[in-house]
Amino acid sequence: MKLLKTLFVLALLAAAAAWALVVTGTYDVAADTPHWPATYRVIEFARTRSVAARAADVVVPDLDDPALLRNGAGNYAAMCVSCHLSPADQEETELSLGLYPRPPRWDALGAVEPRIAFWTIKHGIKASGMPAWGRSMDDRYLWGMVAFLRQLPGMSAERYRAAIAASPGHSHGGGETDIGGGDPHAPQAASAPRSSFEPVDDPMSAPAPAQEHDDHHH
Repeated sequence: MKLLKTLFVLALLAAAAAWALVVTGTYDVAADTPHWPATYRVIEFARTRSVAARAADVVVPDLDDPALLRNGAGNYAAMCVSCHLSPADQEETELSLGLYPRPPRWDALGAVEPRIAFWTIKHGIKASGMPAWGRSMDDRYLWGMVAFLRQLPGMSAERYRAAIAASPGHSHGGGETDIGGGDPHAPQAASAPRSSFEPVDDPMSAPAPAQEHDDHHH
């Protein structure tokens, strides 16, 4: 009984100390000041277990599908290089240098288990700079990026550039292709090539604005 009381008192003291760190502003949240080692280990462990638990039931498609790889290459070049770099862009960017935790480099991404990679790309990670791309992209396009990530380790700059050149560019069905500079309302060329993952009536496309009728003309 005495031991339980002691443990209870110690827990209260620890909670009070933690609350004091928060209330007084002692804990530094600046991105250029790393977490305390113990804090980092706890956060990393929590992140790893959280993602693993939620990604366990994800069904992985055929990641060797050439069409999937082509689509993933273009979206990786448009959406991921600024943080994760690439075989052809290995110099740190202003964005990658300023993020904390530092984003993993391209040559480490291919080692991530596909279910984990897909869940992370789709849902993002809180307070890390990793966006939830699933808010604007259908799953098939997310899997394209996962498929391409698996090809990155050992990829040469020349092979990377060839893969990007052969891709449909930044395309995931929401009007964000290179044509029109990513403006969903920009005119699209009728003969523009479409990705095999970009159906004509894509569910991710923004609805067309309603036409206004002029009552002065009949």
